[in-house]
Amino acid sequence: MIDLRKLLVNCVALLGALLFFGSAAQAVECAAQTVGGRPFTVCRVNLKSEQLDLFWRDDAGKPYRQFSALRDALESKAKRLEFAVNAGMYKPDFSPVGLFVVDSQELKPLNHHVGSGNFSQQPNGVFLVEGNSARVITTDDYDKERPKPSLATQSGPMLVHDGEITTSAVMSPTSTWRKIRNGVCAPSPDAVAFIISDSPVTFYEFASVFRDSLHCREALYLDGTISSLYAPGFNREDRGSDMGPILGVVTPRPGR
Repeated sequence: MIDLRKLLVNCVALLGALLFFGSAAQAVECAAQTVGGRPFTVCRVNLKSEQLDLFWRDDAGKPYRQFSALRDALESKAKRLEFAVNAGMYKPDFSPVGLFVVDSQELKPLNHHVGSGNFSQQPNGVFLVEGNSARVITTDDYDKERPKPSLATQSGPMLVHDGEITTSAVMSPTSTWRKIRNGVCAPSPDAVAFIISDSPVTFYEFASVFRDSLHCREALYLDGTISSLYAPGFNREDRGSDMGPILGVVTPRPGR
């Protein structure tokens, strides 16, 4: 006779294992979120289990420019691109405008320019990873502290600083200048949150999501019109304008 109680226990255990391995296979969690009647996609990277990498050029020194080029380059090395976003502003040759650190090597220095462009709005800032710890700090604080990150990218403006929406000219709550936008914060040292708006928003509306929904005390703007997301686990692979720096999560390709 079948022991129904034992069978039930085994089924529950199997279901738990499937759920565990199913979630483990998902390198990055992305979810749709509506805030103030506007749609956003929020992706979270757990640095306890995943590693963020920063990309710009391939082995031949050619900028990747598109997620597909980076994905294919990684595939040739038996690696898989699980997640990626554009990672800050760039020059016409697709080189980073500001600080760019990869594998603890500073490839571009800190940029102190103050001006009218988005990057130069004050305060601007740096997203960095040190070991398994991530944070966003202002450019001035980075210059004073001089940390030794394994990864860093500079952009601007800061959206949130010391828990408050910043007050540069582009951050006006009465602005009607709406664009697709993306940005980053670290709700805790071992967690990174990326947000991309799925409809045009103002800087102030975008910053409010970081402050009020994610409760981030520091948040950095990455870019506007070219903002793009690669998240195959979320059935999304944006193919828009060419881009410069790219942040991504890479895993070994299955079967290797």
